[in-house]
This record gives sequence, structure tokens and C-alpha cells, in this order.
Amino acid sequence: MSDAHDDETEPAEPIVSTQTAPRQRAVASTETRRQPPYHVIILNDEEHSFPYVIELLMKLFGHPLATAEELTLRIHTAGRAVVYTTHREKAELKRDQVLAYGPDPRMAMISKGPLGCYIEPAPID
Repeated sequence: MSDAHDDETEPAEPIVSTQTAPRQRAVASTETRRQPPYHVIILNDEEHSFPYVIELLMKLFGHPLATAEELTLRIHTAGRAVVYTTHREKAELKRDQVLAYGPDPRMAMISKGPLGCYIEPAPID
């Protein structure tokens, strides 16, 4: 006795081919926003020598000798000078580096601490 199902073949499952269109990448606008500028300002005092200030400006800010000398003279005559302008985070870092530079070893008898230094927002052009 044969089963009726033996003679019947089950239909094969249909083969479905799906093709998807290649995804298009969303083009995001890449706007660059400038961060507001900040000035790093060094104050004059009588506890630090010209060579100390010149050295500090060259090492911490990368100023060439002529620029460091000019800025040191400006600090001395005007009582303060903008020595660097950058975004806030870097200005804070540079201020902290100036404060960490410590007293002037050339004037050990009177130099008890770092140069006065602070940051302030720079005017936006």
C-alpha cells in the first residue's frame, strides 16, 4: 500500500531575490565654528628679571627672541602685555604653565612666586 503523499512532490519554496538600492550616505554639513578668542596677559613686577621673562616667553609660547624681548619691554613699561591669543582651553593651559613656572632663580632673594598672569576674552573682529 503506498501512501498518496509519496507520489506527490512537495513544491519547492520559491526563490526570492531581493536587491536593495545602495544606501546613500547622509551628507552632514560640516560647519566649523570658531571658538571665541582669549588673551593671555602677563603682569609686570619687580620680582622677575628680564632674562627670566624672555626665557619663559620663548619656552612656553614659542616666541622668537626678538618677540620675547619686545613683549618683555612692553610688560615692563605698560605694566602688562598680551603675550598670546588662542581659544579658552589653551589660554587656561598657558596661564597655568606661567603660574607653574615658579620664582625667578636669578632673583632668589626677592622672587617668591610666579609672574602674575591671567586670561580675558579678546574682542571678536
